[in-house]
Amino acid sequence: MVRQRSNKKKGGGRESDASRDSNETNGQPTPTSSAMNSRRGSRAKSRGKSTPLGIKIIAGLGFVVASLVMVWLYWQQTLANMVNTPLDVPRVIASDEGSIQQDPDRFWGTYRPGVYFGMKTKSPQSLVTGLMWFTQFSKERPLPIRHTCEQGDHLPRYGWLMHNGKDFGSQEIVDKNFTLTTEFVKRPGGKNGGDWTARFTGKPNKKSSNQTLVSLMFYAALDGQGVLEPTLRENRIIEIHGETEELGHFIIKFPRSASTKQSHYLRTYSPGLHMLKDTVARNLRMFPYGANRQFLLGLEGEDIRYKQYFPDEEPNFLVQQVTVSLPFEIEVMFESSSFRKRKVGLNGKELTKELDKHKADFEKKFESKFGLTKKGFTANQIRVAKAAMSNLLGGIGYFYGKSIVKSQYNSDPVQYWASPLLTAVPSRSFFPRGFLWDEGFHNLLISKWDQELSEEIIGHWLDLMNAEGWIPREQILGSEARVKVPNEFVVQRNENANPPTLFLPIQSLLRDTKSKRNKLFMDYLRHIYPRLQVWYNWFNTTQTGPVNWSYRWRGRDPTINNELNPKTLTSGLDDYPRASHPSDLERHIDLRCWMTLASGVMSEIAQAIGEPFADYQTMYEKLSDNKLLGELHWSERGKMFSDYGNHTQNVALQHPAPPPMPKPQPGKRPVRPPKLPMVRVLTSKSGPSYKFVDTFGYMSLFPFVLEILEPDSPYLGQILSDLNNAKLLWTKYGLRSLSKSDPLYMKYNTEHDPPYWRGAIWINMNYLTVRALHHYANVEGPYKKVALLRYTELRQNLIKNIVLQYEKTGYIWENYNDITGKGQGSHPFTGWSSLLLLMMAENY
Repeated sequence: MVRQRSNKKKGGGRESDASRDSNETNGQPTPTSSAMNSRRGSRAKSRGKSTPLGIKIIAGLGFVVASLVMVWLYWQQTLANMVNTPLDVPRVIASDEGSIQQDPDRFWGTYRPGVYFGMKTKSPQSLVTGLMWFTQFSKERPLPIRHTCEQGDHLPRYGWLMHNGKDFGSQEIVDKNFTLTTEFVKRPGGKNGGDWTARFTGKPNKKSSNQTLVSLMFYAALDGQGVLEPTLRENRIIEIHGETEELGHFIIKFPRSASTKQSHYLRTYSPGLHMLKDTVARNLRMFPYGANRQFLLGLEGEDIRYKQYFPDEEPNFLVQQVTVSLPFEIEVMFESSSFRKRKVGLNGKELTKELDKHKADFEKKFESKFGLTKKGFTANQIRVAKAAMSNLLGGIGYFYGKSIVKSQYNSDPVQYWASPLLTAVPSRSFFPRGFLWDEGFHNLLISKWDQELSEEIIGHWLDLMNAEGWIPREQILGSEARVKVPNEFVVQRNENANPPTLFLPIQSLLRDTKSKRNKLFMDYLRHIYPRLQVWYNWFNTTQTGPVNWSYRWRGRDPTINNELNPKTLTSGLDDYPRASHPSDLERHIDLRCWMTLASGVMSEIAQAIGEPFADYQTMYEKLSDNKLLGELHWSERGKMFSDYGNHTQNVALQHPAPPPMPKPQPGKRPVRPPKLPMVRVLTSKSGPSYKFVDTFGYMSLFPFVLEILEPDSPYLGQILSDLNNAKLLWTKYGLRSLSKSDPLYMKYNTEHDPPYWRGAIWINMNYLTVRALHHYANVEGPYKKVALLRYTELRQNLIKNIVLQYEKTGYIWENYNDITGKGQGSHPFTGWSSLLLLMMAENY
């Protein structure tokens, strides 16, 4: 207890002035009476001039208000800073964990998924290498230089056919006149990441292509620091000597090919990796070739013109161009100078031997992991499955940079902290960057092939968490990634979530008995657990719904008037129909199911590592309570699980009435005003009302696909009954995303935006459905037999169509047409569409 101190002295009452003055003199002479009276008079006058009480109160209030304002401003600034402040919890991936010293075997890799072929290190300022090529005498303009993966290149096929995610890969690229095979092998040695060699082989697609001349341009570029110096001979680079902080001294060698017709080179400066192709194109010149007065395009050599714009910069970009006839074979060797015990160079016959060994090892491991031969699949089906997984692994990239983010407390977007990210990408051509909800699906497969690699990827994503517990859903790191993204998608907002799919591969690993017995995996779980706790809590504080035990995605725009149904990009299902009129009173079934999954996995992790788990288990039991789930999300009228919100089906996109025709000028024909952009209008006098959104599609399946329903639940029986109804979702190619009977089936969402999740067949959701059917077919319950029947049919339909479309088109696709089965959208799309392999292997 805090005691108040009394001002009273013994004897009671206050001391007299005289007494106090006497006491204070301490033996000094006492002032005269007149002096005392003078002093009293002075004090009286002073009291007479004192500040009025009202002014004192106002001043005091002003001070309080000013203090409160200062506190409020400080708090607002604190909130504004949180969006780009890292979470103060130990990182999963230590700052040096991907370094040469800690992980030499994975330091080099094909970590540039956005180019057809490129090698770099897991380093913020890496030496970057890559390949460009073009066909001589092409009449196309601009000159079609192949470099970054582009759908506009219209290549008949390209992609990795074998890739082990570590030290070997073999890719086939079919161009118009020839087929280019790119292969690489790494060899450990020394203290700076070892050696690697790439081999490029070209073969004509037909006899008439034998006359084709191809120019291949292999380059080395510095992304921040280091030195590159060429050794030249007869207008060609025979070696590049270089040095960087992490690689030390190294040599890149270019053994001469017998197919070479001419050689050229370029030594210049490029202001960024995204400018490499443009820099090459600007430095091409005409050189005479042969006796028929023909001219070849070749690089001009030393380029010093860049000094006009970058006078203080030294060359950081070297290109070796060889123009070859078909067929050809060219090798490029990278040798680390710290590798001193190299018995023989990694080229020629030695390279062929190493490639053959790695191919055999890949085949053996693939069959051991997935057993497709034992399951009776044909050689061609297995080839497609290998390509699906290999292109996923070959699409893993290492990125470094700063995201652009914004919170409600920032007046303008701000930069995130500089971050590394090791991640797979959905599509090398269209989405060559990291997406949070895709990555959970990617790692369902990666974890089955290489658990250590998957753990590293998941760790990188969790390390992107800010102090609030938020992870930006789209990672646009570095100039190569940024150049591919429209400006409106660059800024990431911290109120917007994305499905927490990283819990899917973690759950899969937890269910693996080998992982449960693995001490290293238990240590890994202990390492990621604190960040998972913060992430989980962030969802439960920012994405909750209007009633207890409900959830709502943020990010829907209630003011937009040009969308038929305002998108929910945060859910991952973009234009899938929700409540027609967004409001804060919505309840979203899919997010609730994701949080059920997350709660269950958090409970499992806590139990596995000996942490308190009761709260997570209680949350899981409450969210998985089928009765409560039905009360919040089962539409008795529609006989389906549904969102709840302010909704009407009576909406349409229409052009507003045009303005009045202007009066025609004499002698001129009247000019009809252009049509105004389409806007959404109500087509009925009755507006929206709060109700269940009876839209049958993927959303209705979430309690089933995430295995929340009890095996004897009548809800499960209804879903299984509806599942193979051709008027709803069932097709012979897989499950369509939206019922064929829905008013928004295949409807444009704006005047120009075609339907996306409104009918197409998506492999990630079909995979979850197949996995759930397998689960319910193997637990006791009244629907076990029907679940097995649906499982067998759906799995066969999906495998058959994906393989068929690959054979026809050369690609695995983003989604598939529900009427024809044809692949559509971006390609190659070997992100979650590569889950084909797990369905074939029945490895869930």
